[in-house]
Amino acid sequence: MLKRLLDIIIASIALILLSPLYFYVAHKVKKNLGSPVLFRQVRPGLHGKPFEMIKFRSMKDAADAKGNPLPDSERLTPFGKMLRATSLDEMPELWNVIKGDMSIVGPRPLLMEYLPLYNQEQAKRHLVRPGMTGHAQVNGRNAISWEEKFKLDTWYVENQSVWLDFKIMLKTVKKVLAKDDINEAGEATMSKFTGSEKDSNS
Repeated sequence: MLKRLLDIIIASIALILLSPLYFYVAHKVKKNLGSPVLFRQVRPGLHGKPFEMIKFRSMKDAADAKGNPLPDSERLTPFGKMLRATSLDEMPELWNVIKGDMSIVGPRPLLMEYLPLYNQEQAKRHLVRPGMTGHAQVNGRNAISWEEKFKLDTWYVENQSVWLDFKIMLKTVKKVLAKDDINEAGEATMSKFTGSEKDSNS
């Protein structure tokens, strides 16, 4: 209950203080990438329950001759890279926090298609609400492997506390200012999770 109360207080204060920046970024997204300004996608929340996550759009619409979307590296513009590097694209998720879909701190909400790919240990990440930032984000973010990321997520679930959340929030600010670990080496965005090696060999 304390964590949920703090989530509502922090997200509400952040929305009020950041509202000028919020509307400025929305204007720049529309100017650089067009409409819609917001990117919406269904993600798994607490206990894997689907919810609609909202972010500022960071990729342009671009498709091949058959109508299939081009790779992320070709759709991610310099402006979009800046949004991701500064985490400004994440600001609309504050609404998800207020609604109760997300928490300020927790494992990042990934794709619905990953749910059947997790082993029993990795699935523990859904025992808590997903977060805007998390233990994995301040300890490597997209520069570490999926297995390492999931180990950090499950460690957080098993050791969560208000004090740990505040430490992660402070580390997040440092990471954002330093623009660390935005992408996996050689990738425009994190490569897709296809299941752990242990699972694929079983």
